[in-house]
Amino acid sequence: MTTLTLIGKPDCHLCDVAEQIVETVIADLPARVADRVDVEHASIADDATLHAVWWEKIPVVLVDGELHAHWRVSADRLRAALIAADSQGAPA
Repeated sequence: MTTLTLIGKPDCHLCDVAEQIVETVIADLPARVADRVDVEHASIADDATLHAVWWEKIPVVLVDGELHAHWRVSADRLRAALIAADSQGAPA
């Protein structure tokens, strides 16, 4: 299972754009990969620790806890990262 975490805040235009890109990329992945992507949403408005770390970089995308992107999300780069993460975690 691959965990994609989208960190943002309410009323953030770039966060809305990032969420649309994430949704589109996952919808376009092969089903066997998309079914193993768990999308989590987190808000810097609800978490002081997230706010302290990420407030000036939102939206932030983490893949399996590692920084993938901030401010702008590339669909092609995200697709490649999710496929690579899936192949690393796939049973042999």
